[in-house]
Amino acid sequence: MRLLALDTATEACSAALAIGDEVRERWVEAPREHGDRLLAMLDELLDEAGIVAGDLDALAFGRGPGAFTGVRIATGVAQGIAFGLDLPVLRISTLATLAQGAARAYSAGRVVPAIDARMGEVYWGAYMQDAEGVMRPALEEEVSAPERVALPQGTGWYGTGSGWRTHGGALAARLGTALERDLGHALPHAADMIPLARAAWTAGEAVTAAEAVPVYLRDRVAEKPGPRPR
Repeated sequence: MRLLALDTATEACSAALAIGDEVRERWVEAPREHGDRLLAMLDELLDEAGIVAGDLDALAFGRGPGAFTGVRIATGVAQGIAFGLDLPVLRISTLATLAQGAARAYSAGRVVPAIDARMGEVYWGAYMQDAEGVMRPALEEEVSAPERVALPQGTGWYGTGSGWRTHGGALAARLGTALERDLGHALPHAADMIPLARAAWTAGEAVTAAEAVPVYLRDRVAEKPGPRPR
């Protein structure tokens, strides 16, 4: 399978190309430069592999949550390429990508990723690694104050992401003895989207370019009637 993944949902801008088991990646932390850098990254990866975009089987992009402008950049680029080449698209959670990165770097099997959402809130989720090494959601992704993060079941959870840099104390206090370790600040890598995208492809979760839309958790919360249970 030839799969191109891209992510611009946070301060990091990254792209990865997987051809079979070989994965190439470009990654840079460059806030406000994603629009200038992303297309060059994609071109470099394709040229290095000796293929063109038309040789791809699918695209994957970071659908959020994250910075509004950043998420829109990745969405727009993925939609543009997919429309032009009639390619299927895989929508990958930014939080799941962070969890997959913690599994890769720290062998973390249970991860609570959190991204700073400003206004005293975090985007957060809880993920557990399956038998194939893919991080699967244990709770629904949400946005809330760190003191209101839902408690995942069991112990041995690792925290990661920018939300742990800005709200680590409150998050650690909320998780209590369920927290194994605070890994601190981390940014997503497109290479960590690859196993998630392959699993989504196998599960038949590919969508058309028109359906490749981002996720804004604050909009989702606004649609829910009444307070969220805790």
